[in-house]
Amino acid sequence: MDAAASDQVEVQDTEITSPENSQGSKQDNDSEFNDAAIEDSTETVMEKLEKSVASEQDKFLRLFAEFENYKKRTSKERMDLFKTANQEVIVAMLPVVDDFERAMKELSKEEDSELYKGVSLIQNKFIGVLKNKGLEEVAASAGDIFDSEIHDAITQIPAPDKKMKGKIIDVIEKGFQLGDKIIRHPKVVVGN
Repeated sequence: MDAAASDQVEVQDTEITSPENSQGSKQDNDSEFNDAAIEDSTETVMEKLEKSVASEQDKFLRLFAEFENYKKRTSKERMDLFKTANQEVIVAMLPVVDDFERAMKELSKEEDSELYKGVSLIQNKFIGVLKNKGLEEVAASAGDIFDSEIHDAITQIPAPDKKMKGKIIDVIEKGFQLGDKIIRHPKVVVGN
């Protein structure tokens, strides 16, 4: 019985192992197919993720650049606003500068030198404050060539001599500029 029992065990082992072997190889083939399909789907998922990340990075960079441009633009607008506000105040002060000059001309005729010195100190301080804010006088004097871009011709008179034709004869009102911009053109009389 031992020999028959051992043959039976061997047959049973063979029969048992045969179906397992056939199922195992079928499972291996299925798993290889599934692995290939998973790898393909993983690659497409990875490609999709990479495209998505690249798209989001592009959106972020564009948004960042747009924000930087916005900051620059608002900063420039703010500076222009300060210049404009400053300009309005300074333009409003220019008649006071003119009044100081007229007062100094009249005070120079008086005998009271202390009054002249006091008003002169105030005038210099006032003009100094305006200069610190960027105000500069536009140079215009008798004998200069008339430039319509810079000067404002009040009137034309016959030139006293041929050399003064087309030149400034007299400066009626001083001109001023704030930075590079002329805020009040000098009013002049031109020789014709």
